[in-house]
Amino acid sequence: MILFLRGFFLIVLVSMLAVTSWASVHCALWKTPRAVVTHPWFIATLADTYWAFLTFYCWVAYKEVSWVARIAWLIGILLLGNIIMAIYVLIQLFKVPTSASIESVLLRSPRS
Repeated sequence: MILFLRGFFLIVLVSMLAVTSWASVHCALWKTPRAVVTHPWFIATLADTYWAFLTFYCWVAYKEVSWVARIAWLIGILLLGNIIMAIYVLIQLFKVPTSASIESVLLRSPRS
């Protein structure tokens, strides 16, 4: 399972970097047309996305014991979204051996 998740989150990271780079080359974020930014589905999708980021952050805040780390990860998640989220999960996945249980990734380590 750990090996599969490492592969999955590597694909998430690489694909997000690729699509973000592609979009950046074609159009600056601040040049998004007003018709797009004010569209109800754009606003709903953005709200859904940021609630998902904050939901994921609840797990990060649980895992991290340092307030500095918690705040740094929150800022990263809010600014870079799935790119930072994939990096965080990959860090957690590479801290455990491939034979580890998923609980060892999801739960705070006893020494924390």
